[in-house]
Amino acid sequence: MMGKPITGRSFGGCIRYVVDKQQAKILAAEGVRMQNASTLAHDFNLQRKMRPELGKAVGHLVLSWSKEDLAKLSDDIMVERAKEYMGKVGIRDTQYVIVRHSDRAHPHLHLIYNRVDNSGKTISDKNNFAKNVKACKEITLKYGYHLGEGKEKVNRQALKGKEKIRYELYDAIKAALKTAANWKGLEAELAKQGIKIDYKFRSGTSEGQGVSFEKGDLKMKGSAIDRSLSYARIDATLNRNQQVQQYHAAREANQPFVANQLRESIRQSVQAEYRHSPDGGKGLLQVLLEPQFVAAAPDPMGDADIARRKRKKHEAEQSRSQGISR
Repeated sequence: MMGKPITGRSFGGCIRYVVDKQQAKILAAEGVRMQNASTLAHDFNLQRKMRPELGKAVGHLVLSWSKEDLAKLSDDIMVERAKEYMGKVGIRDTQYVIVRHSDRAHPHLHLIYNRVDNSGKTISDKNNFAKNVKACKEITLKYGYHLGEGKEKVNRQALKGKEKIRYELYDAIKAALKTAANWKGLEAELAKQGIKIDYKFRSGTSEGQGVSFEKGDLKMKGSAIDRSLSYARIDATLNRNQQVQQYHAAREANQPFVANQLRESIRQSVQAEYRHSPDGGKGLLQVLLEPQFVAAAPDPMGDADIARRKRKKHEAEQSRSQGISR
């Protein structure tokens, strides 16, 4: 299951788009009349007047599942999942309408809610993306829904607004992390694409605690872009990149002991980072063969094998030399 949270200004425009679409089906509502788009918009706007200064009072969420989950998703179950999602992200005590669409191969619904709740308080949209990712993952695992194939498979051309920039940041950071071996290097690579890095430090120290990325008018925490882009995860990747570079340098300098130490450190780093990943994690050889390190001569045999073959070659040359002298 995947979610796409959106905030907007016009209930009328949002509701007409969702409700008047062909094959749209209103599944449930709370605090609003379900007669048509006009009555829905009227009721939402009536409650909105309790907070006239709130510009973006429209909460809009798209919840989508894989087409493999279609048999598991009756209308009633989709409503239950939508309500469960709302509880997890803090959408409570407010008006909402849930509408199912059937214009795509994959099952999905639209949830429109009022960010002005029934008491006139504002429902926060802070950390929407991070809360969305957490809620969707929990629900997906709880009910055994099909796991997505990752951000690499998302159609970038169909994205708009904040979500489009979010994926632009994701792609740029992931690409830069293939070559950067420290934070300065990462900053330099991202600066070429107009992306700035902002760090958060532990109080009174120079120890990094968080990181945000800024492009244009949008600034997002790394973990909100993707869980793999938290400060800790990026720092671990940069450290491993540096170790891999040092590993290849040690091999080229014929320092097998140093290379073996680095190999073990890299192995432990990879195991720690990927222990809980769905694919079981990368193997050490995969890391050593990543594109940025291929030019440094991959190590399919291992340093011990290389040293043994060199020793045998040297002994053979000595033997031939002694045979000629006799």
